[in-house]
Amino acid sequence: MEQAQTAARLLHELLRQLAAGTEDDPVVDLPLAQLRVCAVLSAGPRSMSALSRELGVSLSAMTQLADRLERAQLVTRIAQGGDRRVRCLQLTERGEKMMRCHEEVRVRRISTALEYLQPNARKQVTAALQTMVQACVATKGQDKHPKKTSSLSPVSEALL
Repeated sequence: MEQAQTAARLLHELLRQLAAGTEDDPVVDLPLAQLRVCAVLSAGPRSMSALSRELGVSLSAMTQLADRLERAQLVTRIAQGGDRRVRCLQLTERGEKMMRCHEEVRVRRISTALEYLQPNARKQVTAALQTMVQACVATKGQDKHPKKTSSLSPVSEALL
């Protein structure tokens, strides 16, 4: 359990360092909840209900987020299939460009940090991250410890 707590603290700090805004990052002023929506939409359009489930927010909260992102011209609502009542969100061209730029900034930051390390340490970091991802995938849903009740969404819990 001590190793898990240490790993959690280190992952949190790593994510915080990578997410720390810089002036060349176009999302520096975008609230985290809106950034999370845009990040999910980078993979393609999603229905409002699918987004709310994936992000662990209520449908009404998702609607408010969508409204703000639409006013900022980062997303647009589109009809899904033949049912005009079902609306999907998708990134606008402006939103796609913003997310591509954000990813480029993040990759540059990671690259700079990796260049600081010796070549062998870079390989170790990459291998350790791959191993951890594989372990998480393999053990998904096998939590051996009782969950604490929390008002936070699963995604928010993971970020903390």
